[in-house]
Amino acid sequence: MIEKISLYILPLMILIMLTFALIKKVPVYEEFIEGAKDGFKVSISIIPYLVAIIVAVSMFRASGILDCFRNFANEIIPPDIIPLIFTRPLSGSAALGLFSDIVKEYGPDSYVAKLAAIMAGSSETTFYVLAVYFGSVGIKKYRYAILTGIIADITNIVLAIWVARLFFLASSVL
Repeated sequence: MIEKISLYILPLMILIMLTFALIKKVPVYEEFIEGAKDGFKVSISIIPYLVAIIVAVSMFRASGILDCFRNFANEIIPPDIIPLIFTRPLSGSAALGLFSDIVKEYGPDSYVAKLAAIMAGSSETTFYVLAVYFGSVGIKKYRYAILTGIIADITNIVLAIWVARLFFLASSVL
């Protein structure tokens, strides 16, 4: 039933919007073109921020810091989680790719995959939001947004490890 509804919901919504636009005599095509122009302007304005994120991620990977953290954190968490921890605040799609690799390698029911799922599902792409969304509306002074985002990311990491150990390591021992 839901599958049938999902097939028709988007075309139905478009039809309803077009009907209301015709009733209210809104020039639909002209408004669409204006929206596309605005969207293009926004995409051009955020390109420098996206380039900065890509460069930062590339430098981070090339520096070898990930390997250092993998060796250090081996006692606390599985080493394959480390790239996910550092990538998630920067890029949601890159983190999803890492998560998919973890699930393929260890299986969906493994502790590593469950921990990765908790981390990926409960965190935010902090620096992406700051760069793209703040940049697209012209906010230059982030004030406490960076600090708040970093604190939230660290809290997410600690709580994700705690929850995963509580629910999944304890249950596998019993």
